[in-house]
Amino acid sequence: MKKILFICHGNICRSPMAEYVMKKLVKDAGREKDFYIDSAATSTEEIGNGIHPGSRRKMQEMGIPFGNHRARRITAGDYDDYDLLIGMDAENMYYMKCILGEDSGGKLHLLLEYAGKSRDIADPWYTGNFDDTYNDIIEGCTALLAAL
Repeated sequence: MKKILFICHGNICRSPMAEYVMKKLVKDAGREKDFYIDSAATSTEEIGNGIHPGSRRKMQEMGIPFGNHRARRITAGDYDDYDLLIGMDAENMYYMKCILGEDSGGKLHLLLEYAGKSRDIADPWYTGNFDDTYNDIIEGCTALLAAL
């Protein structure tokens, strides 16, 4: 079983969207038993909060089911518990390394790396544009699943 943890700043916008998009892609591919998928934050700002209303609306619009998510922060132990820890942007990657330590196992990646891109997932917290975020996430998660 491949264990994947998606990570963003607060775990209310991008990383839970990536979590639930990936879960849907995996289910649609008939590969649910092959994966364990979750999400977390690098900060403590949103701990315990649910998914941002904009992310909820976009996932509902696109037919992506989601659960009763509550934001949590990554811990050093997550490095050993997961096979892949996937950040949404360069700042996430910086803080992931601060919290998780050196990436000796090559587990830390940006999501869009899998789509052959070296840019960040659009951050709707600043733009309010959940369409761009969703498009980036679906592209990255589709490429990630194809790579696995």
